[in-house]
Amino acid sequence: VDESNALVLPSSKSKKNKSSLPPISKKKPLTKKQKKELQKVLERKEKKAQRAEILAKLAEVQLPESELKLLYTTSKLGTGEKLYQAKRSADEVKNEDSGPKISSVSGANRKRKWEEDDDDEEEQKAEESSDVDTSSDEDEDEQEDEVSNTTDMSECKETSSVCQETKHEVKVEQDGEKEKKISDQEKVQKKPSEPAIFIPVDRSPEVQGARLKLPVLAEEQVIMEAVRENPSIVICGETGSGKTTQVPQFLYEASYASGGRMIGITEPRRVAAVSMSHRVAKEMNLPTQVVSYQIRYEGNVTSDTKIKFMTDGVLLKEIQKDFLLQKYSAIIIDEAHERSVYTDILIGLLSRIVPLRNKKGMPMKLLIMSATLRVEDFTENQRLFRTPPPVIKVDARQFPVTIHFNKRTPLEDYTGEAFHKTCKIHRMLPPGGILVFLTGQAEVHSLCRRLRKAFPFRKDEEAETSEAMRKFKKAKQKKTVSLPRIDLDNYSALPVDEGDEDREAGIGDEEDGDSDLDLGDDPADAEEKADASIPLYVLPLYSLLAPEQQAKVFRPPPPGTRLCVIATNVAETSLTIPGIKYVVDCGRVKKRFYDKVTGVSSFKVTWTSQASANQRAGRAGRTEPGHCYRLYSSAVFGDFALFSEAEITRRPVEDLVLQMKDLNIEKVVNFPFPTPPSTEVLVAAEQLLVSLGALEEPPCTGRLKDMQRAKLSCPITPLGRAMASFPVAPRYAKMLALGKQQDCLPYVIAVVAAMTVREIFEDLDRPARSEDESSKLNQRRARLTQMRRLWAGQGASVLLGDLMIMLGAVGACEFAGCTPRFCENSGLRYKAMVEIRKLRGQLTNAVNAVCPEVGVFVDPKMTPPTEHQVVCLRQIVLAGLGDHLARRAQGEDLVDPKWKNAYKTPLMDEPVFIHPNSALFKTLPEFVVYQEVMETSKMYMRGVSAVEAEWVPQFLPQYCHFGSPLESPSPWFCSSTGTIRCHRSSTFFRVGWQLPAVEMEYPEGLERYKLFAKFLLEGQVLKHSSHLLSNPSIMLKTWAKLQPRTEAFLGVLVSKKVDCRDALHSVWKTEEKFLLTAYCQWLPESVHQEVAKSWPPL
Repeated sequence: VDESNALVLPSSKSKKNKSSLPPISKKKPLTKKQKKELQKVLERKEKKAQRAEILAKLAEVQLPESELKLLYTTSKLGTGEKLYQAKRSADEVKNEDSGPKISSVSGANRKRKWEEDDDDEEEQKAEESSDVDTSSDEDEDEQEDEVSNTTDMSECKETSSVCQETKHEVKVEQDGEKEKKISDQEKVQKKPSEPAIFIPVDRSPEVQGARLKLPVLAEEQVIMEAVRENPSIVICGETGSGKTTQVPQFLYEASYASGGRMIGITEPRRVAAVSMSHRVAKEMNLPTQVVSYQIRYEGNVTSDTKIKFMTDGVLLKEIQKDFLLQKYSAIIIDEAHERSVYTDILIGLLSRIVPLRNKKGMPMKLLIMSATLRVEDFTENQRLFRTPPPVIKVDARQFPVTIHFNKRTPLEDYTGEAFHKTCKIHRMLPPGGILVFLTGQAEVHSLCRRLRKAFPFRKDEEAETSEAMRKFKKAKQKKTVSLPRIDLDNYSALPVDEGDEDREAGIGDEEDGDSDLDLGDDPADAEEKADASIPLYVLPLYSLLAPEQQAKVFRPPPPGTRLCVIATNVAETSLTIPGIKYVVDCGRVKKRFYDKVTGVSSFKVTWTSQASANQRAGRAGRTEPGHCYRLYSSAVFGDFALFSEAEITRRPVEDLVLQMKDLNIEKVVNFPFPTPPSTEVLVAAEQLLVSLGALEEPPCTGRLKDMQRAKLSCPITPLGRAMASFPVAPRYAKMLALGKQQDCLPYVIAVVAAMTVREIFEDLDRPARSEDESSKLNQRRARLTQMRRLWAGQGASVLLGDLMIMLGAVGACEFAGCTPRFCENSGLRYKAMVEIRKLRGQLTNAVNAVCPEVGVFVDPKMTPPTEHQVVCLRQIVLAGLGDHLARRAQGEDLVDPKWKNAYKTPLMDEPVFIHPNSALFKTLPEFVVYQEVMETSKMYMRGVSAVEAEWVPQFLPQYCHFGSPLESPSPWFCSSTGTIRCHRSSTFFRVGWQLPAVEMEYPEGLERYKLFAKFLLEGQVLKHSSHLLSNPSIMLKTWAKLQPRTEAFLGVLVSKKVDCRDALHSVWKTEEKFLLTAYCQWLPESVHQEVAKSWPPL
């Protein structure tokens, strides 16, 4: 028998067994030992038959499977049994094979038996016995194994037929058992059991009490077991479940922050990162050196940091420096449902980093936390996670929220509707904060104004005059007679039953002609009905609001007032405002939309998604049962999209593509995006980066398929690497990369910082609350206009346009020490100026890191640029914003009145305009570049700067089509560069705008060799003999081929690709006699020897 193939042997043996069955006569009598064994087996079979009956009877009264799944067994505690798998819905249970049925109190092998249930052996046993006695069968089999071990193989053949059958069964199972034991051992070797480490945390009793009320705490064991068993998990818990503050603490207590590693938590917003780090530090009673935060410009991270909150952009930068993130043992991606661009990129990168880390034996855990159940993009995306991560749902809201829909949906005046609803709630419902969701800053301010007018609340210092204060007090004395009393009585008498409250208030009924419905439509009317007896403490909340104003929202309102917060969607998920009981939801959201082709951005107010609307409603049930009043009907709600679309599908992605190329991800198309952007957007991004010089140009020749493939996998250039290290958009990064010349770098950094930070000027066009405020606003507007004129400068600097104003504003603000007072007087937004200051510092450090010899620094007393520097700045801006060129409308367009004072851009058919606030509004230069186009009533260009037409072909050759060289002036040899120069006319791509002819190098081709040969023979390239037999100009004639000497001379130059002086010198270094014979054909024979001696004529 060939023993080499071990796998074949058992089958051949079993065949022999069968063939040796017939001669029974030779069998030996059974030994005593065998008889005993056989007796035991038979007894056991009898017992089994009885047991089957008992179990059948038990099964009749056993709990159904779905209920059984919900019971936990204490025997699992601490054994690593997967609790999080046990909590499943009944449907899942039906689909999957059920776990062990409770049969009887079995022995010490119970745990092992459960583990074995999952394996293939179950299939073998299912054939042998009924479903009911699965578990008892396994007991049986284990004991039968022992039988087969004690019995000798040789004796097996001679036993009785009954015995043989039994033994044969045993043997097959034994083989399976052995294989299984081996696989079990392998499993054990892979995962050595480690003792659980617990890091004690000293929390105060109040904090501990508050923590225990959070829903996420009930799931701690489930979450931590899932984290231990899986590299990645998804946690779904609605806002208010406490996941952001508690999950990092679970990981800390489970020692994920020990051994020099950290726990990283990313947030999409800076506000959330800072406030959460303070909150967790306070809860854990740890200093901020241990629980720290890092946002774009600031942070308090130290070497002792164990838990680090950061914005997702910060982590992306860290991945660029250390791809494996070796400092971290766990990363938590919070607010993943918001689907911000950086969150998506991070999840894609981390889905690759986690397996890499596990392979290298330094495991890292990834936790994705989402407030909605929209996690299919993460769990069902095979490109992202090959094995879908388990999803743990944390039941969130602590108190029920009653939803009230409007009967009618106001299409235009939803702010008016929100005003009426808020008035009703304030007048009629028991105490509790009101949170109103609107779409933008202007709406927030206008509603704040109307509500403050309707329910005045004055602090002493806010009262303008003592007279106003007296009137206010009198009014209060008159009206306090009954109203507040009734309010308080109502509150104490009414049971907190949502329906009753609602009926009392009559808020659900839109038809009731309640007096306050017509409140505030007419200003005079509103003032008459102003009700100072029930003051309302109204506060705005939006992302551009100054931090100290935002912080007011979290403080308790003054005694005797009700808190009312008018917010944009910033209050939807990131911030939780205490004490909110009523939510008024307008159902709309303002989003920035980009045109995929033209890149025009516009803010549009659209309906929100169902998930967002539910998020908003959830804000009402944080401290007690709450109510959400939706200013739209349930039919409209039914038409909402289920979830809001990912941001990555709504914006240009060139900055992401550049960052990813810098991470050496060449084929961005293949990147595992949770939601991939469309191919056209990626192609547009790569084209822009190629034209900026950040990526290498794809080949223009070859097979069509290869060219298309190369288009989406262009490698990064050294310039691209430098640009990727600047934390700004690629266009601005290009400006920084070019900023060295003429000492312009400090100005370029200041301009780029101002362009990156949005809205640096205050919005002074808002309607005023009172005449007094109106006159103040007019004064401030006049002052801002005066300041803008001053900052725009005189003469040449006016042509830098809006960018000069930005530069002047930044310079003046720094000169004054960036104080809030200066900003207010000059109409600048203090928050924006502080951010510009920080960004300038960051960019200065980044520039010094890339190019240390520049030695640039932030100069607070920066002098304005000279005229020469202004010209240089305009050219740098043109090079960075080349694809944002616009030309003033020409004659043929001006027939249509809509093109008056308008500009045309390469990508848009519609006219675009310079904004009336711009420094160039009156000048209207022929060519301008713009920062972006914003669509409001018209398409307005923002950040406009004038450029000269002749600069376009010089600085943007990649966007121009050049004609053939002009005959006059004829091409010439440039002695300084050693090349042939000429003038060429050009047009701007796609639109064919005629541009002035510019001097440039002669285009490659045979013509260039002919010209070089002519200038070489004429002695312009090198000084040598002038006794020529023919005129060198015949090199350019059409009949030049008829002369052998012209062909010989040209052929030698072409063979070595010599069409400039440098190429000629480099060939002569290797071949001294190059060109000698061809040149001699142009000379009389008498001078040949003389020329040969002095060759090459360097």
